[in-house]
Amino acid sequence: VQLQASGGGLMQTEGSLRLSCVASGHAFRSYSMAWFRQAPGKAREIVASIGWSGGNLYYADSVKGRATISRDNAKKTVYLQMNSLKPEDAAVYYCAGQNVGGHWGYWGQGTQVTVSS
Repeated sequence: VQLQASGGGLMQTEGSLRLSCVASGHAFRSYSMAWFRQAPGKAREIVASIGWSGGNLYYADSVKGRATISRDNAKKTVYLQMNSLKPEDAAVYYCAGQNVGGHWGYWGQGTQVTVSS
């Protein structure tokens, strides 16, 4: 499975972003998917995750109420919509897929999000 993330760039505080992650390969519809982020000098953290059928949603407290993760299995794509951006949302955002062992074993290349005040 290969994952290709896109949609990052320079955003405004209080603005919105929509990230996309397209998967290639088989069985995308059977994977849980997630978005992680890593800011400079900080550990990678999970932002949101979604089960294979679109349920089992999880959001980090830092984005709860501002972020929506969704997926389109026909398009093999997972999305992250985030509103009311804050400077602390600036990071490299990665999409990840969960392998059969339950680990986040598949990773995209990351897309940079910069938030200006």
